[in-house]
Amino acid sequence: MKTLDPENDRAEEARGTDFGFEVLFEDVATQARVGRITTPHGIFETPVFMPVGTQGTVKTLTPRDLQEVGSEIILGNAYHLYIRPGIDIIKKFGGLHQFMGWPGPILTDSGGYQVFSLSRLRDITEDGVRFHSYFDGKEVFFTPESVIEVQEAIGSDIAMIFDECPPPTKDRERIRESMELTLRWAKRAKKHHRRKEQALFGIVQGGFFEDLRLESLERTVEIGFDGYALGGLCVGEDKTDTQRILQAVVPKIPAGKPRYLMGIGTPLDFLDAVAVGADMFDCVNPTRYGRNGTAFTAEGLVSVRNAKYSTDSAPVDSSCPCYACANFSRAYLRHLFNAGEMLGPQLLSLHNVGFFVKLVADLRQMIRDGKFESYCREFKKRFDPQKR
Repeated sequence: MKTLDPENDRAEEARGTDFGFEVLFEDVATQARVGRITTPHGIFETPVFMPVGTQGTVKTLTPRDLQEVGSEIILGNAYHLYIRPGIDIIKKFGGLHQFMGWPGPILTDSGGYQVFSLSRLRDITEDGVRFHSYFDGKEVFFTPESVIEVQEAIGSDIAMIFDECPPPTKDRERIRESMELTLRWAKRAKKHHRRKEQALFGIVQGGFFEDLRLESLERTVEIGFDGYALGGLCVGEDKTDTQRILQAVVPKIPAGKPRYLMGIGTPLDFLDAVAVGADMFDCVNPTRYGRNGTAFTAEGLVSVRNAKYSTDSAPVDSSCPCYACANFSRAYLRHLFNAGEMLGPQLLSLHNVGFFVKLVADLRQMIRDGKFESYCREFKKRFDPQKR
């Protein structure tokens, strides 16, 4: 292990300061690394998992819950917050932090993924994207500039440019057109961005064509951003394509900038992504699985709805220190789901978010200790991705 910051002094707070990033440790056997990001609302280390709070809330969980399981940064979505409750309301409360009662850093996605996921409700032009609101059908026009204005008004610590996230396709010309549009929008976003204390991240597109991805990266870096994200992954493609792109592109993102993989979010994905130098992750899986009765554990996925747990007195995960595992049995959790009680989804979501947060914290420690590779090997041996 190579130590870049032997002191590793963790600052207590960074309120009122600008954005910053530094690499603290690097693993000598892989490209895994530990970094530190400074934002106006606090400091956190990477690799980091960001629970998804799309509409100003991480589903079923309070900010206190998130803090108790160790979450340090969460993610919001500019598109959804623009639709509801509306930017004017958020501004009246002094920004998203105050509105939702979350004191730590917030990253806001721009709505680019909704260009993909809401394809039936939008029309893409050179100027931007015309949506019909999923809520009331009202027409909304998003441009690279207006998305920046929304995120500046929200007051997030890290803002994302507006990109076009194309569906998985082998149509090279379609992917190039999308990439070129994203690059033009990136230039417009960078020019329009005014809040110097708010970091602005560029997004690399290019589908599953390595040369287009690398070209997109090179040209996005030329524009110049505070961090760089890979978009358009984990949208239904084969895992081998995902891994190929990660291995080809992530190590080439400037080492002095945070590397963010958008939407990548299973435990095995984290291990492989961290090994090639990725720093930041988000995914809805912890709360989505939790609401549907599935827990992530050190041994794999556990479906508490399974009849075999009806009299099981063991916790979901005996190695987990979270409130759910410390106090409740699999039998009780199964009962909650069968009875339709809200506490069931809440407890499993709490556990899952805590499991993801602890996993990346463990990865940070393994990098520091020079044990990252052996940890990953052992984790993969025991983790069963099939529900049981």
